[in-house]
Amino acid sequence: MLALRLARGAHPLVLLRRLLVAAASAGVGFLLLCTLGYAVGHPGESRAALMRLAWCALPLAATVHFAVAVARTDPATRPRPGLSAIGLGPARLAAVAAASTAVSCTLGSMVALLVFLHLRGDLTGLPFDGASAELLAAGRPLPLAAALTLLAIVPVLASAAAALALRRSRKAVLDDDPATAEPAAATAPTGLPWGVALIALGLAVETYASRGSGGGAAALPLPGGIGGGPAGVLAGWALTALGLAVAGPGLTHLSGRLLQTFRPGVTRLLAGRALMDEARRIGRPLGVACAVASATIGATRLYEGGAHPFGPLTGLGAALVMACTTATLLTAALESRQTRVTTKDALLRLGASESLLRLAVALRALTLLVVFAPLTWAVAELAALPLRR
Repeated sequence: MLALRLARGAHPLVLLRRLLVAAASAGVGFLLLCTLGYAVGHPGESRAALMRLAWCALPLAATVHFAVAVARTDPATRPRPGLSAIGLGPARLAAVAAASTAVSCTLGSMVALLVFLHLRGDLTGLPFDGASAELLAAGRPLPLAAALTLLAIVPVLASAAAALALRRSRKAVLDDDPATAEPAAATAPTGLPWGVALIALGLAVETYASRGSGGGAAALPLPGGIGGGPAGVLAGWALTALGLAVAGPGLTHLSGRLLQTFRPGVTRLLAGRALMDEARRIGRPLGVACAVASATIGATRLYEGGAHPFGPLTGLGAALVMACTTATLLTAALESRQTRVTTKDALLRLGASESLLRLAVALRALTLLVVFAPLTWAVAELAALPLRR
């Protein structure tokens, strides 16, 4: 009830972010139901149905990541002085965030169910002259228990992830001892060597698997009608994407450090220090965004011949992943801006101009673009080479 009351009185921008979470949940729920419809309509092709279900893990992970980012920026779950005295400590605030996330995702899942049943013709007859009848197994009984189980995946995972993430972060914020908080802000992210190692390992696995396939049949089909590739090649591709995500915070911290080298001025010092301080907060979403961009560029290279058009469900899944990743990055940037309000006010009181602060923000964005864009393009080109035919 507390989560519903907070949602009713929330700011319109907060409500918009929650509606975006609901829309993403609806998209993933619809994909999962379509997988169930394919399994019902093709009972003898269990392997193909399982592969379709496995490919739904990508938009599912992107949606959960976005839901956690939205929960972190929710003002209703932000710790304030005196809340612990009335029982709203880190654990209770995390529970409120989990409940709000569950409400948004459940709303999206219900919308997905209604749309799916409407397209199947279970509500008002087949729409669009029955164009989606075969795709959604119209006319065949739908197992209700299986449908509800699939629809519950997104709310359960998103709410659990939001509760864990917020409880850990809110405990650190509410810690009154500055001696324990100071070292955390000054310890540089340690994931850069691991990320580079994962990228190198992924590229090596792809190259080895593509040479050892011998032109045989593909072990794992790719979505959207493309022929597929050996399991080792796709595993290597996943490792390179994971490496970009892991290396994101370290690359952001390194960018801030490099920005302050060679006799920096005030603007470079401000921009570099901000990048170093916010490396963990914006680095991980930025690394995930680069991983998605790398995979998108690689998939585009594979489809250049035009022989394999994207299917409707593949397009929906890809759109969900890209939209959720972009929204997560923008939400992380908003969270970073909210946490730096005190610093900005202090700089203005010390005599810093608004133009100087805006120039520092632009310099940070330009530095990240210069560092991450070439890396993303290079990894995408190298990762797509073994899958080209």
